[in-house]
Amino acid sequence: FLLRWCGPCKILGPRLEKMVAKQEGKVLMAKVDIDDHTDLAIEYEVSAVPTVLAMKNGDVVDKFVGIKDEDQLEAFLKKLIGA
Repeated sequence: FLLRWCGPCKILGPRLEKMVAKQEGKVLMAKVDIDDHTDLAIEYEVSAVPTVLAMKNGDVVDKFVGIKDEDQLEAFLKKLIGA
């Protein structure tokens, strides 16, 4: 979840996209702008941006809030795919 005008979101978005691309299709990424989808932000209890939710079979299995460096993102993604 992000906002178009959010500075940290503009940093994290491309960084996360790069790390997801390295997973060779094992992870899919979707961006949701909470200005456009406040209903989803409320449903998933997003209180700060950027918030990253990891979902499997429709359930949230992990999440983090704020900026992470590439090493932290890689660890987060590898944990999700069990690598």
